[in-house]
Amino acid sequence: MSITWQTPALSAQRVQDICSQFDLRNLPADFLANPYPVYAALRETTPIKQMPDGSFFLTRHADLVAVYKDAAKFSSDKRIEFAPKYNHEPFNQAPFAKPGQDAPLFEHHTNSLVFNDAPRHTRVRKLIMGALTRRSIDAMEAGLIQLVDSLLDQLEARQQGDLIEDFASAIPVEVIGNLLNVPHADRGPLRGWSLAILGALEPRLTAEQETLGHRSVQEFSNYLRDLVADRRRHPGNPEQDVLTRLIQGESSEHSADVLSETELLQNCIFLLNAGHETTTNLIGNALLSLLEHPAQKASLLSDLQAAQSGSHEDAAPPILNMAVDEFLRFEASNQLSNRRATIATRIGNVDLPEGALVTLCIGAANRDPAQFSNPEVLDLKRADNRHLSFGFGVHQCAGLSLARLEGRIALGRFLQRFPNYHLTATPTRGGRARFRGFLHAPFATGL
Repeated sequence: MSITWQTPALSAQRVQDICSQFDLRNLPADFLANPYPVYAALRETTPIKQMPDGSFFLTRHADLVAVYKDAAKFSSDKRIEFAPKYNHEPFNQAPFAKPGQDAPLFEHHTNSLVFNDAPRHTRVRKLIMGALTRRSIDAMEAGLIQLVDSLLDQLEARQQGDLIEDFASAIPVEVIGNLLNVPHADRGPLRGWSLAILGALEPRLTAEQETLGHRSVQEFSNYLRDLVADRRRHPGNPEQDVLTRLIQGESSEHSADVLSETELLQNCIFLLNAGHETTTNLIGNALLSLLEHPAQKASLLSDLQAAQSGSHEDAAPPILNMAVDEFLRFEASNQLSNRRATIATRIGNVDLPEGALVTLCIGAANRDPAQFSNPEVLDLKRADNRHLSFGFGVHQCAGLSLARLEGRIALGRFLQRFPNYHLTATPTRGGRARFRGFLHAPFATGL
């Protein structure tokens, strides 16, 4: 059975009601299903909106770029912000933390690449980027094709499956597992740990979410300690094995820059989380968006078929790269980012006090008509697509080239194999504000 599915609409009155009470810590379910009408209204009427907790919510593309560009005035360090959120009883005590240690989620996030400023951010990013060079990413393509084809073979044999569980989420777990050289037999818990840890970044947490997040950091850290000990005894090639590179650090004739054990463990967790959830959402959101926009799907299939059947096979990757960037713009995998003002400053026509917490709404900025023509339209041939889904400036996503490669290979080969795929049940969204994606999307291959 084939079903037709559309993102649910919001009435003008409902948009107005949500805007009048807008609070990231108390978001209704219909907003989480479709936040874009609310983002558009906020961007038009109150583009820099002060929230009930005193923080500021930014929705304009130009304002986000201004904040991203000025890392001196807008800090990514989360120790002040996350201390009351995570580092409290009972999680900063046994059995979650040893004496003198911080709560697991606080220790993790405050040691992660993304939530630190220079010089710490610079040190860790340099080590990670050393293993994510263009040459090393190009070398991953053959293995990625093999992985995607094996998943497609399994789906073809069954004629049905789940777009998320059986395809979108399976790809980045394997890719990051390969980067860290995690044994295949050990990869089962990785997605569950990632979902729980990233889920704890939501503006509002239930007690169950918080407990699961802390426990997942604990379990992942314990596993990594054993893996790191083994890798110290049996190092891999630091040009390809990110874990070996992080263990060995950077050496020069003047000094050696080596991560502490805590930095090492927590940035390995960060790599899995950053590479897993956002890429899963990219692939899943793209496949669902194509079903919602059949004319765009038909056009993309036609362009790919022409590229593959003609003498210009090298035309397919640029077509897919452009489509991937538009999927990232239209449905940003990560909708929210945060900064803290280090001094009193001004954004737009609003004065921000020193210490002000700022939420950058990537999902809203990516649909700003001041930057994009017809921003509410999915246009897979959109040129000059300056979306902010990878961030901007010194904190731009370190794995953006890898994410684009995963998206291009996954979507291109899926569409080539199953051009007539269709949903067999209503998909289930993740129900989160920060990370926008699906948990389940049952489908049939259409073969």
